[in-house]
Amino acid sequence: MENDFLVIGGGIAGVSVGARLSHLGRVALVEGEAGLGYHASGRSAALFDECLGAPQIVALNRASHAYHASANGGVLSDRGLMVVARAEDAALFDRDRAHMGLIPLTPEEARAHVPILNPETVAHAGLNENAWDLDTDRLIQNFAREIRGNGGIVRTGARVTAIARTGAGWQVEAGGETVAARVLVNAAGAWVDEVADMAGVARLGFTPMRRSMARLPAPGGHDLGTWPMVLGAGERWYCKPDAGKLLVSPAEEHPQHPHDAWADDMVLAEGLARYEEMVTEPVTRVETNWAGLRTFSPDRLLVIGFDPAEPAFFWHAGQGGVGFQTAPAASRLAADIVAGRPPEIDAEIAARFSPARFA
Repeated sequence: MENDFLVIGGGIAGVSVGARLSHLGRVALVEGEAGLGYHASGRSAALFDECLGAPQIVALNRASHAYHASANGGVLSDRGLMVVARAEDAALFDRDRAHMGLIPLTPEEARAHVPILNPETVAHAGLNENAWDLDTDRLIQNFAREIRGNGGIVRTGARVTAIARTGAGWQVEAGGETVAARVLVNAAGAWVDEVADMAGVARLGFTPMRRSMARLPAPGGHDLGTWPMVLGAGERWYCKPDAGKLLVSPAEEHPQHPHDAWADDMVLAEGLARYEEMVTEPVTRVETNWAGLRTFSPDRLLVIGFDPAEPAFFWHAGQGGVGFQTAPAASRLAADIVAGRPPEIDAEIAARFSPARFA
């Protein structure tokens, strides 16, 4: 049976857009790895905060909030977000406070939330209570079930090796089988430009950026359950409770070629040093570490829409670290475009995501 839509990529971008499109026609989704969400989606900090990102991203966040909170029982749980700064970083802190709507805290009040903060280095602090943990695996599986429930297929372990244009659409070799569809949806994360090459479509110039993460034992044996996520002003580092452990990231953005990323030991050490400067508990052991590739378009906004030179090739790419938080609204916008209906979000904002801006 021929498909209406063939989605390449089984991260949050691919499964969410596949779920939305499954209401408009038959969807086939192919993912090269053995499971969904293996690369960037499986290595996310998993936080939902409406204020994170450029104004256009914030619009997608806000349009996604109700879905995250309630669809299929919801995927959000309380967390909160705190920003801390040294005295010399006051300007960075003021910028973050204005953008994120932070409630100012005294250093003493900040330590009531996170008792390991260092009173000798933390000079500024602010809290945003409207930030939540996001159950990323549950969200991916919810979207995958939606695809299957509407008669679509989700194939893992099906790496794409060839793409050919046909009179009726596309033929894709994936996992040793041929899959055909009218419309090809490129949601391949760090590999989106490589997929475009295979399809004979011009690259848009995406850049995968590495971000590393370390998992530490609970500092000082503290119960981290109620601690907020903590960012250094200007996002020079961050830490976040995770299943009784603490995740710490240098928050780096280092350009990489598409690959199965790993943490750079020196970069990770530098990030841990920035974290240690702001807390009283030294890092004595790193239990594990990893990295993911957050992929950005040239202007750092998502790319959602039909390619201007190839009307059967649809871009759903450039999530750049906001894939989970924007997924409901971004995928809805994609479906609106495919269906030819007015977008649910503001039309001027929606137009900013069009691939035609790079033509």
